[in-house]
Amino acid sequence: MQRRKGESSRPRQLAIIVTAVALVGAGGWFAGSRMQSPADAAAARKPPKAGPVTAAVERRSLTASVVAQGSVEFDSPQSLALAGPVGTPDSGSADPVAQRVTKAPVAGSEVKEGDVLMQLSGRPVLVLRGSVPMYRTLGPGTSGDDVRQLQRALARLGFNSGAATGQYGQGVATAVSRWYKSKGFQAQEPSIADKQQLGTLEAAVTAAQQGLLTAQNPSGSTGSGSGSGTESSSTATSGTETNGKGGTSGTDTSSTGSGTTSQAEKLQLKAAQQQLDAANTALSAFQAGYGTKIPAGEVVFLPDLPARLDKVTVKVGDTPSGSIGTVTSSKVVVQAVVQGSDAKLLHKGMTAEVETADGKKVEGELVALGDDVPKTGAADGTTAQGTSAGGSDDASAPVPVQISLPSGKLTKNAGGSAKVTIKVGSSAGEALTVPIAALHTAADGQATVQVRRDGSVVDVSVKAGLSAEGQVEVTPSGGALKAGDQVVIGQ
Repeated sequence: MQRRKGESSRPRQLAIIVTAVALVGAGGWFAGSRMQSPADAAAARKPPKAGPVTAAVERRSLTASVVAQGSVEFDSPQSLALAGPVGTPDSGSADPVAQRVTKAPVAGSEVKEGDVLMQLSGRPVLVLRGSVPMYRTLGPGTSGDDVRQLQRALARLGFNSGAATGQYGQGVATAVSRWYKSKGFQAQEPSIADKQQLGTLEAAVTAAQQGLLTAQNPSGSTGSGSGSGTESSSTATSGTETNGKGGTSGTDTSSTGSGTTSQAEKLQLKAAQQQLDAANTALSAFQAGYGTKIPAGEVVFLPDLPARLDKVTVKVGDTPSGSIGTVTSSKVVVQAVVQGSDAKLLHKGMTAEVETADGKKVEGELVALGDDVPKTGAADGTTAQGTSAGGSDDASAPVPVQISLPSGKLTKNAGGSAKVTIKVGSSAGEALTVPIAALHTAADGQATVQVRRDGSVVDVSVKAGLSAEGQVEVTPSGGALKAGDQVVIGQ
C-alpha cells in the first residue's frame, strides 16, 4: 500500500521542533543561572577580608657577616724622590751641566737591597733598607742615625765597616768604596774644588808657621851678652805711649842684657801663634770631612725590601725634579669600604674571606680600620677618605677597611675587584629564628612576636639574639614558640 506524499516528513519535523524547544529551554536556564543583580555583582567585586601576613618559625644556625666590595692593590705605596744631586757638582765650573736620566727605572720590576734603581748622568742611584730617609750627603765627619743605618745595610750586603757606631770613619769609607766597585761604579772621591780647598788650607798653615818663626826671631835683634848695662839695639824709645783712647798704655822701658824682648815683639809673637792655631783648626775641620762620600741623591732608603716599582714618572733624558715614581710592597692587600653601622662590629685581627671576580678565595686578616687605612694608591702617607669607626654621628657614613693577605697570594689579581666577607658572629648551633619584621620591642625594652593560632593572634615574649640574613635568633619564655609556628610579619 502506498503512503501519501508528505506523511514520512511529519515525524521528522516534529523531532526537530521538540529539539529546538529543548535547546531554547536549556539556553534560558543557563542564561538565568549566570545572571546577577547589581547588588550581587558589587558584592562579588569586594576584596576578601584582610588577614595578617605570616611566616614560619625556623630552626637553623645563623652566621652574621659584614660584606663589602673592594679592590686588590699592592701594599705600602710610597713616593720616590731624590734627596739631592748625584755626584758632587764642580762649583768652580763656569758652565755647569744639568743632570739627566741616563738609565730610567722600570715600572713593575722588583727592587732588592743594594740594587741600582736608575742612573743619573752616569752615576748610580742605589737602594738600601732603612726607615730614616736620605736627607744629606754622608761622608767623613758625619754622624747620626742615618749613618748607623748605612753601616747596618753595608754589613747585610757583606761590606762590614765595624760596629754600627753612627760615626762615618775610614772603615765606613772603605766599605762604601768596595760596595760601589761591586756594582761597577767608583765611589765619590774629593772633587777638584775639594782638592783646591785642601791645598789652600795647607798653604795657610805653612804661612802661619813662617810668621810665627819670624815673630820668634825678629830680624836685627842682638844682645850684647856683656852684662855691662849697654842698651840693646832692640830697645824701644823710653817715654809714655798713648793707647788711642786719651790714656797711656804704660811705659815701654828699654831693657838691657841678653835675651830681653820688647812689648811690641811679644804682641807680634802672640798674634802669629793665634794665626797658626786658626789655620790648623780650619785645616783639621776640612780634613775631617775630606774623603769618600755618598752624595744625597745616590742612595734611597726604603723601609721594606724587596719592593715593587709601581709607577715611573721619568724617562731617559729627563731632568728629574720632585717624584720619580711610586714604589710598593710586593704583597697585596684588599681595600674596601663598609657602612658606619657595620664598622662598629669590626675590629683589627678579624678573619676575612676574599673572593675575586674569577672565583679565587683567600683567607685574610683585617689589619686597618678607619683613619688607620692609607689612601688607595697614596704615596704620601695620608689617610683614606671616609670616617673612622665611631668618628661620625652618621651611621651610614662610609668607613675604609684594609685586609692583609698571605705573601704571594692574589698578586696576579692586583688592580681587580674582590668581595670581602667578614664573619662577626654565629649562633650556638641551631636556634629558633624569625624574620626581623616579626620582632617588636615595647617601650620597656621587652621583645615580642605575634603568633597566629586557631584563628587568633597571641603575643609571645622572646629574647632577641644574633641577626643575620634577614632573620633574628629568638629565645621564647617557656615553650610558647616552636618551629613551624606562624608569626605575623605584616597586615
